[in-house]
Amino acid sequence: MNIAKYVPNTITCFNLVSGCAACVAALEGNLFLAAMFVILAAVFDFLDGFAARLMHAYSPIGKELDSLADVVSFGVAPGMVVFWLLSEVAPLLPFGSAAAVVPYWAFVIPAFSALRLAKFNIDDRQTTSFIGLPVPAHALFWVGAAYSVLPVLYTNPLLFTVLICVLALVTSLLLVSEIPMFALKITSLKWKGNELRYMLVVCAVVFVAAFGFLGLSGTILLYIVLSIFNKKK
Repeated sequence: MNIAKYVPNTITCFNLVSGCAACVAALEGNLFLAAMFVILAAVFDFLDGFAARLMHAYSPIGKELDSLADVVSFGVAPGMVVFWLLSEVAPLLPFGSAAAVVPYWAFVIPAFSALRLAKFNIDDRQTTSFIGLPVPAHALFWVGAAYSVLPVLYTNPLLFTVLICVLALVTSLLLVSEIPMFALKITSLKWKGNELRYMLVVCAVVFVAAFGFLGLSGTILLYIVLSIFNKKK
């Protein structure tokens, strides 16, 4: 029996389990733990593709399993994080009983993430780069931002709710946009051809060291800006 062919799918299942754990942590209000599980899922998401290439263990089921795991880890999990945030401020909104529906706006995130992944699976333009914001990057933006805004969660509930809802819609639309985004996979260590990737890595280290989880969100914003800049060159 060829054990190697099962390794990538096993790693993908670890991605899925991490995403499930992130959902539970988010609904319990432990946004730090939710963020850590999403980061862990992103690591497994990178490793399953790396293992598949290294072991030449590609399979149709692996492709489908990867998308299903990504929907949970990078779609449902950040959606649950935003759902918890909106649930916390909803009782403080001046909308009466109607405020109870506000948290469900968070589900635009898993809905658009699923659409993004479905489009990716049938789009042959995305073999070496991306069209639209990748779902792992989107998830990292949200878990980093959500944990970072906890200290100001209750200062202005109405403004906070409006900003979160608008931002959730805007970033979700970026998922299905036609904006080209450069891939983060480095095929060689040469500077030429990897300038943007190395710049992003250095900035990510600086941002996270200086701002903690908020640095994750800053890194994703920089990734979007660099991708747009690269498109205009």
